[in-house]
Amino acid sequence: MKKAKKILKRIGLGLGTGLLLIGGFCAYVALTPPRSYDPPVTPDIHVDITEARIQRGEAIAHLQCLTCHADNHNRLTGKRLDDIPAMFGKVYSRNITQDKEKGIGNWTDGQLIYFLRTGLRPDGTTVFMPQYGLMADEDIKSVIAWLRSDRFPVQPSQTEAPPSEYSFVAKMLSWTIMKPGTYPEQPIPLPDSTNTVAMGRYLSTAVADCYGCHSADYLDLDGKNPERTKGYFGGGSKFADESGKPILSANITFDETTGIGKKYTKEQFIRTIKTGVRPDGSVLHYPMMPRPSMTDAEVAAIYEYLKTVPRLNNNIAQKQTDSELAEK
Repeated sequence: MKKAKKILKRIGLGLGTGLLLIGGFCAYVALTPPRSYDPPVTPDIHVDITEARIQRGEAIAHLQCLTCHADNHNRLTGKRLDDIPAMFGKVYSRNITQDKEKGIGNWTDGQLIYFLRTGLRPDGTTVFMPQYGLMADEDIKSVIAWLRSDRFPVQPSQTEAPPSEYSFVAKMLSWTIMKPGTYPEQPIPLPDSTNTVAMGRYLSTAVADCYGCHSADYLDLDGKNPERTKGYFGGGSKFADESGKPILSANITFDETTGIGKKYTKEQFIRTIKTGVRPDGSVLHYPMMPRPSMTDAEVAAIYEYLKTVPRLNNNIAQKQTDSELAEK
């Protein structure tokens, strides 16, 4: 009997100590900024700026940078990211113009490339944004060339958005799920331009980041092996529209009942992605925006790749309705 009491006492002490440690850790997370790291050792890279690179970088920027960083004057000074659910707090993107004080004017090419690949700033702080660990070296260099160019959006500006006010949930994620990516150990070449499916995979995972939004949870992505991501292209990630209303991303696998298998021809898919208007005349919901900077061939390649992705039966329309009813 005494032995049993001692065992129970030790278990109780262990549980109490564990709860105390967890409580202390949670308090630390709540009272401090999101997790930071030692300043990284960045590669010594100099990017040659050519007009071809600027144009390619501009096309990629229209898919990625401008959506999150462009202010009302189309300059990349940062703004409130309204499509991020309120549970993460008030999140603002930063100034990425060429200004040396408020922007990235003092960053080296190597620091910019390291940041785009991993999400880790030169000072070791992290940021809630996509990581471009799979993007080809040449495309990354094109983005840098555009950021260094004479294009209007990146010209120096002292304007900046307010600091983000991260919630406890967001801070906890920085300690658990949302960690910096790893810098590639080997060069990443562009895919074979004659291989339509390979090009579509590259564009939808490494450049346009389609899978990041159109999988089950944008917080739970496999950045190294996108195909292993839960609900790959089956939709369901929760965002907010322009009014703040929760909205689920669409299932864009070729499932014939809940995906796009019978809804879009290739031509209709191209027109919808580039204009934002579906075949029936309805408009795509924010945060999905038209992608006019993509060529017809690029969108067609994504279409051909999606045909090879395992089909998922995931009725997003019904889940959206159920979610709205639950909130009422």
